[in-house]
Amino acid sequence: MKGSTPTTPLDYDTAKKLAASDDAGQRRMVASRADTKPELLFYLANDESAEVRREIARNNATPRQADLLLCGDPDEEVRSGLARKIAMLVPTLPADRVGQLERMTLDIVEALAKDQASAVRRVVAETLKDQPGAPPHLIQQLARDLELSVSGPVLRFSPLLTDDDLLSIIGSQPMDGKLVAIAQRAGLSGGVSEAVARTQSEAAVAALLGNESAQIREETLDRIIDMAPRFEPWHGPLVRRPALPPKAAARIVGFVSEQLMRVLENRTDLPPDVRAAVRSAVQERARNANKGGGAEPLGIGDDEPEEAPKERPMDRARKAHAAGKLDEDMVAAALTQGDRAFVLAALSVRGNVPIDAVDKIIGGQSARGVTALCWRAKLSMRLCRQIQLRVANIPPTSVLNAREGTHYPMSDSEMNWQLEFFGLKA
Repeated sequence: MKGSTPTTPLDYDTAKKLAASDDAGQRRMVASRADTKPELLFYLANDESAEVRREIARNNATPRQADLLLCGDPDEEVRSGLARKIAMLVPTLPADRVGQLERMTLDIVEALAKDQASAVRRVVAETLKDQPGAPPHLIQQLARDLELSVSGPVLRFSPLLTDDDLLSIIGSQPMDGKLVAIAQRAGLSGGVSEAVARTQSEAAVAALLGNESAQIREETLDRIIDMAPRFEPWHGPLVRRPALPPKAAARIVGFVSEQLMRVLENRTDLPPDVRAAVRSAVQERARNANKGGGAEPLGIGDDEPEEAPKERPMDRARKAHAAGKLDEDMVAAALTQGDRAFVLAALSVRGNVPIDAVDKIIGGQSARGVTALCWRAKLSMRLCRQIQLRVANIPPTSVLNAREGTHYPMSDSEMNWQLEFFGLKA
């Protein structure tokens, strides 16, 4: 981003001669130096070599007039480098003085925040996401960007978004990925947590429950527990949720797996009354099981014993994988049968990806993210297209299609970048 520190001084005449050289390497060297005169940097902003212009875009010594010129550069990397440099300058601009230089700086970052390339907008968002000195109107714009890689970081980290802003965005019925980003905010208020819970988004509520700093009112938690038997990804975060009320802890035991039931029972951080309630619920569930009544959810009040619970999708997927049967045909059959939970479990097992990360990627409704997940799971692009349409509910016009009939449309490095955005290592 900064101009390189010169090892030896470069006099003006030599620099001018090198800037006009036929050797792009020499021109690039001049473009990268912090001691190059502004007029030469402006001259090189029009260079035919994209590599030279990239150096100009990253150089802090470049005059703002040249930066303004580079806003419309045809090379995406030029604009991305410029975006990183300028966005870092914006929070440092004096609030009480907006002269020509400051105005040009703001004009540049505003233009880059509207760039047609999401990669450029993403650089602006990543740079400004946690800056209290960022322009509020720019944060509002980025938070509502249609591309999750742009809006997500701002929704999760920006201190400039108020509860009213977040409630407005939730009320606009955004894709699950935006809800997940909001649910992961530090210190989320009870009102916003309630709004997230009311969406019944599988991925967002799981993220909310996993956010230990989020305030979740007891009535909100009760509502989540009412729905939780249908949403397996919520069970783990519920069991590990700090400060569980006794009633909530006892109800959770009624529907989670035996492994999670034991996790809850062995939590030493719970108050004695909560642990006593959990032990009582575990004993009651064991008595019901011994009587052949199955694992009846506690506290619901049904007199009729429920049917024995079916095998969980994740357990089915793991067994099939261990037996060498979790192949593409099995995943395609589950998709045809509408067994969404098993498809998600299969993606998790085949790709060695945590189920909450699968939920986050699918919920984000990003064609690129879902495609990278299918690639990680070693599924064909043909099946990946169906997963985009029928599991992630991506509109047909936004779905990624195969390249040359059967090949994935992105390179391996692009796939890994998409996965890294969701915290997954290559």
